[in-house]
Amino acid sequence: MPKKIETGTVTSAAASKTRRVEIPRIIRHPKYGRILHSRTVCHVHDEAEESAPGDLVEIVECPPRSRTKRWELVRVVAKSTAVDLAALRSGARATELNEASVRDDEAKATGQSSEATDGSAADTEGANA
Repeated sequence: MPKKIETGTVTSAAASKTRRVEIPRIIRHPKYGRILHSRTVCHVHDEAEESAPGDLVEIVECPPRSRTKRWELVRVVAKSTAVDLAALRSGARATELNEASVRDDEAKATGQSSEATDGSAADTEGANA
């Protein structure tokens, strides 16, 4: 019997070399005919840890590796395009702090106060001359 191959989305990468992949299912209710959205959750072995949350991956059946892991990662079909806003904001804050500290260090080296580096001191020097 051939091995099953499925495509799903990685939802968690908390454990080492293990990914939680959700495979969406759309079924019709047998009695009422209503369309139902469900999902199958598979725990996948990712030896190289190449997938990340949000990635679309292709997985294949394998012999049991643990109590819950019964699938292996074949390939990453599409990388996630989601942006981590918290990481971007913290990076921007760190950049601003670094630039401010560099300005302060330059001002101390030249003997000026931090207000003088803003350009306001240049205006007062021009007015005194």
